[in-house]
Amino acid sequence: MKTKYDLLIVGGGVLGTFHAYHALNRGLRVAILEQSAMPQGATTRNFGQVVPSGMNTKWQNYGRESLRIYKEIQELFDITIRQNGSVYLASNTEELQLIEELAVINKTNNYTSKLLTKAECLKKYPGLRADYVKAGLFFPDEVTVEPRTMIHRLQQFLVTQKKLDLFTNTKAIHIDQSTDEVAITTATGNTFKAAHALICNGSDFKTLYPQLFAASDLQLSKLQMLQTKPQQNYKLPGSILTGLSIRRYEAFYECPSFKEIKDKEDAASLEKKWGVHILFKQAADGSVILGDSHEYADADRMEDLGYGLNMDIDNFMIAEAQKIIDLPTYDIQDRWYGIYSQCKTQDIFLKTLGERIHIATGIGGKGMTGSAGFSKEHLNTILN
Repeated sequence: MKTKYDLLIVGGGVLGTFHAYHALNRGLRVAILEQSAMPQGATTRNFGQVVPSGMNTKWQNYGRESLRIYKEIQELFDITIRQNGSVYLASNTEELQLIEELAVINKTNNYTSKLLTKAECLKKYPGLRADYVKAGLFFPDEVTVEPRTMIHRLQQFLVTQKKLDLFTNTKAIHIDQSTDEVAITTATGNTFKAAHALICNGSDFKTLYPQLFAASDLQLSKLQMLQTKPQQNYKLPGSILTGLSIRRYEAFYECPSFKEIKDKEDAASLEKKWGVHILFKQAADGSVILGDSHEYADADRMEDLGYGLNMDIDNFMIAEAQKIIDLPTYDIQDRWYGIYSQCKTQDIFLKTLGERIHIATGIGGKGMTGSAGFSKEHLNTILN
């Protein structure tokens, strides 16, 4: 290649693309090498909720910065951001106690939230069942995205307005570094050179550094999701997170009552077995996306997760969702699963090899919410 870049990013998902965004804003020459025709991994196979409210304090700060960045870009270019808030619905006194405790923590952290009464929840969310909800905790600043569209729109914005060089169908197979540069060779025999390289995709990490990948603490999580047919004359505002989400999300780990409440749970329940918590989000076409589940395997044992959908999980999620919201229809038009990588013992896998090759992957379920804010800080670290 004639161009030597300041930063080569291997992997065009949300984490790699937001690193590119911040590097371009610094005036750097940046290229993304994406192995497929377009990103099609976890970045496009998730719920599309940007919910810093569910994160622990460290990652909530990244998520809040992400919110600012998403909204800033949306003002310039439509990347499908909709600010319609998120709500956590408590179904019993234990979950009510947890949202009340989190509201206090939010106030201390200066993150806006509002406790909603049962009547306010029923008024705001059509179809919500009175025999389910006790109260809610609402976050007005949070947004949703269309995950199958957002990353492509974001990359279009960076290519057309920020001078990103995006190379698709470009699989990195070898990487070398010398005193003053990194050279990446692709499957087609091309060579790209840069001052620094950043690997943000687990598949590329495995290809380029198989031994390091095998020795890492990365594991895979498989999430099943469903999409109803479009709902006629029905509007469901924002992201709906429910009692099982309250019992699962890391933000609630910081609540004083969390451990005691978790210790009382039935370890043999189906929601525990399959890692289910019930979420709702209305898509742009009026359909409602619901889910999801979590099954785990070591990163080099993807086959343990199976190759298809577990219909018992899907049927269980539908039955649980019907206990929460009466939708006009629960007829399903689409089912899919996503697989993302995460770490067993840390919140993200970070490694620098020599001075010029950097690896950042295994962000887990925090990717859509945390990547924009995290990558801004991480870029400063790796580029000094």
